[in-house]
Amino acid sequence: MNTPLDYSSALPAVDCDVLVIGSGAGGLSAAVTAAYHGLKVVVVEKADVCGGATSWSGGWAWTPGNPLAKSDGVVEDREQFRTYLRHRLGNHYQEDRVEAFLEAVPHMVGFFQDKTSLQFVPGTEIKDIYGDTPGAGTGHRSVGPKPFNARNIRPGLRAMMRHQLYETSFLGMGIMAGPDLRKFLSASRGNVKGIFHAGWRVAFHLLDLVTHRRNMQLVNGTALTGRLLKSADDLGVEIRVSTPAKRLVTDASGKVAGAVVDSPQGELQINASRGVVLAAGGFPNDVARRKALFPKTPTGREHWTLAPKETTGDGISMAQAVGARFETDVESPAAWCPVSLVPYLNGRTGTFPHIMDRAKPGSVGVRRDGKRFVNEAQGYYDYVQGMFNATPEGEPVEAWQIADAAFVRRFPLGMAKPLPVPLFPYLRSGYLKKGNTLEELAAACGIDPQGLAETVAAFNDNARKGIDPDFRRGSSEFNRYGGDPGNKPNPSLRALEKGPFYAVRIVPGSFGTFAGLAADSRARVLDTHGQPIGGLYVAGNDQASVMGGHYPAGGINLGPALTFGYIAGRDLADATIYEDDGVAAPSHRRNLATLAEGAEGLESEGGSITRI
Repeated sequence: MNTPLDYSSALPAVDCDVLVIGSGAGGLSAAVTAAYHGLKVVVVEKADVCGGATSWSGGWAWTPGNPLAKSDGVVEDREQFRTYLRHRLGNHYQEDRVEAFLEAVPHMVGFFQDKTSLQFVPGTEIKDIYGDTPGAGTGHRSVGPKPFNARNIRPGLRAMMRHQLYETSFLGMGIMAGPDLRKFLSASRGNVKGIFHAGWRVAFHLLDLVTHRRNMQLVNGTALTGRLLKSADDLGVEIRVSTPAKRLVTDASGKVAGAVVDSPQGELQINASRGVVLAAGGFPNDVARRKALFPKTPTGREHWTLAPKETTGDGISMAQAVGARFETDVESPAAWCPVSLVPYLNGRTGTFPHIMDRAKPGSVGVRRDGKRFVNEAQGYYDYVQGMFNATPEGEPVEAWQIADAAFVRRFPLGMAKPLPVPLFPYLRSGYLKKGNTLEELAAACGIDPQGLAETVAAFNDNARKGIDPDFRRGSSEFNRYGGDPGNKPNPSLRALEKGPFYAVRIVPGSFGTFAGLAADSRARVLDTHGQPIGGLYVAGNDQASVMGGHYPAGGINLGPALTFGYIAGRDLADATIYEDDGVAAPSHRRNLATLAEGAEGLESEGGSITRI
């Protein structure tokens, strides 16, 4: 039940213009935008650190038509974006929301780039996943956060920042896709420049661990949330961690005008005169909703998400209590990602996302029958969907990514790192399986040996010719970009030639959820009759995916999160035309001056990492 707002409540109260619930990309985007336009903003976060799943992500956002592309001389007609999305989304194409997204994207990127500490680098080489679809892009449709040195963030705020996901780091140090990653991989082949690059990066990281007890070279998702947090801090946004929202409150007219939160000092009522933005991260850790909505998850526990444990659907539940509609009519309820489970000596189990290793030459994915089931170099969403489709009812959804000796010494295989990192810790823990022959490997993994031998033999024959007649691996620019350009004739295909052979078990996971609160083109939450609920907005994974549960390109979580957060912040501030973003409220002139000074002094120890 919603609680009527009572200013005479016995609870201690805090007054603001806008309350944002959640501190990932969507929430912080809304907070920074609203604060820039002169509003008093409070952000509450359930966890004891900020950043949510965004901090554990790659940080790339799909932003077609962004100004960085235009500055590189790439100008695409918006109809190309519409064409691509119409073909990919089909019946889930919502014209009003897609148009709002495409219209706002260039302004959103320009706003953050020009007015805040959130600086971007262009994804010049990042391709849309389905290259043969009309309107598909071959680059310049994404932006990522420019690497950021955490020394630019005041210590008190720095202590509130979520660390890089350990499984996607090297000893806790993030590695950025593009030149940074390529140089690290070249070091395993003895490349002098790669060795030097990896050496100074690791040396500075170890120094940071000694002097600051954390990674200070922020890249990927930590750079995105770090830059957003600094921008929010510069604009006077109040950020409260360990403060989960419990319920929304409404005024006499039914407008949402605040929330009751559970602060470290006890329950507190936060009154928000303009409204509330829900950005609590969706429901990837809500077992009951997973059981109801996820395929082949009979108990809801046969799924491993990459989102923090706090993402249990709180925002959705609070909104439903005031009449909001939970939209489940989507192609997929979640943004699938293949993951492997990493056992540690302390008993903890980590979750590793298989993003880039599947596309490298010298590896193949099979099920327990030894047969391939998907184009391994296609998007992570497609890999998991292929697992679902190929798994008979009643069987556990799993696969094995198999590679030969040459592969594992040159590329990562899941959590296992290439030379000079030894493999024995992963073999000892059981994470990595090994066999001198394919038959031995099949026995170690529980794979049908005859099926595996036949699959690898056929795969090898075709790979030597550079073709994959079964799944067309390496036929698209997206596939080839993920491969090895030095591998001929197909960057994504190489025969598995010599043992020993290795394998990692793959299970279904996700980056977050696509089902969510129904919203309109202004990011306002809709009720069960399709009408906006006064004072209630939504961004990020709490919002039903504008992509309708499809995954047409990398970054289609963060791109809409940033954009609809920006739309919500502007709507709350009554900013009706995009051109007014250059006009700040007089009371914030001092904060904007501070922002400008901070931007000039930005350090980036990864400063040479400018584009991919």
